[in-house]
Amino acid sequence: MKTRKGELSVKVESWELLAKARRSFPDKFHGLTDTDVRYRQRYVDLWVTPESREIFVARSRIMSLSRRWLEDRGFIEVETPVFHPIPGGAAARPFTTHHNALDLELYLRIAPELYLKRLVVGGLERVFEMSRVFRNEGISPRHNPEFTMLELYQAYGDFSDMMALTEELIAHLATEICGSTTITYGGRDLDLTTPWRRASMVDLIEEATGERVGVTQDLGELRAVAERHGVEVKDSYGQGKLILELYEKTVEPDLWGPVFVTDYPKEVSPLSRDHRELPGFTERFEAVVAGRELCNAFSELVDPEEQRARFEDQVRQKEAGDDEAMVVDEDYLRALDYGLPPTGGLGIGMDRVVMVLTGATNIRDVVLFPTLRPEA
Repeated sequence: MKTRKGELSVKVESWELLAKARRSFPDKFHGLTDTDVRYRQRYVDLWVTPESREIFVARSRIMSLSRRWLEDRGFIEVETPVFHPIPGGAAARPFTTHHNALDLELYLRIAPELYLKRLVVGGLERVFEMSRVFRNEGISPRHNPEFTMLELYQAYGDFSDMMALTEELIAHLATEICGSTTITYGGRDLDLTTPWRRASMVDLIEEATGERVGVTQDLGELRAVAERHGVEVKDSYGQGKLILELYEKTVEPDLWGPVFVTDYPKEVSPLSRDHRELPGFTERFEAVVAGRELCNAFSELVDPEEQRARFEDQVRQKEAGDDEAMVVDEDYLRALDYGLPPTGGLGIGMDRVVMVLTGATNIRDVVLFPTLRPEA
């Protein structure tokens, strides 16, 4: 209809209330500046902040693209338990819960690793899971107690295959989401074009500190090196743990990348295969991109006797005060007795991938409902 002044309008003959709106959204022009409200009331943030909606649309695309990319390479998606009878698959403190009907203490999974490798034993040679995992540890701009992990295993592969897979997948995602493998993050250029740099942990420590360290070095001497560089040293730390702590203190925070940090000490890699050329080290790597760990991967340890010895060493570390150390998983050892073929494994923190590809600097910006303190 037209109004008496000639303006086009709608003549209402009847109406029905579909939903009550008892609060008004903030002004879209000024946006939502209170970050606490953004994270606690994501529904408000999504309504008034187009940039926030764009991040979560991109996140959905990243997950979908990753699945499709893996399926095109013969991987199948599987689902493994969230409740575990014992914690395992990573070094982290678990969340605990109780099953009333079975009167059983259970743990929310800290990683799906040991279940996925059971499937490789059963003949599923390329498997992956886009899994929600839970770790009872601190909250920071890079850490949320529950997060999304892409974990995959490839029979007859090793850590070199996992490096190639990682850099190719991330480069593919960057091209699809950002239009190029050269992006800007935090005001700095980041070139994700393959191949990425490979560098051993001890070489990087030497580059940063000028000191050469090794797993056969005198323990007292290595402790002195660590203390000189501000590393907190515990009595339970062996050479391998000291090297890792030294790397995390002196190298990782300033490592822009992308770079594959290779050759982790055996002491801190209980599920990794011994290095074929470097005694005391393993065929393990982590990818560091934009100064943060993006993934962890290795050639899997397939020898059941060696795996038992590694588990038992973890138990000794736990008894010495390491509350993130693993326990002995007897069923997993039984699975290894049937024969796990040479296998490469990889876990990628997908929240951090989303952060890099969307320019987000806080993990809460890429998780729809992050874990927060209770409202005051």
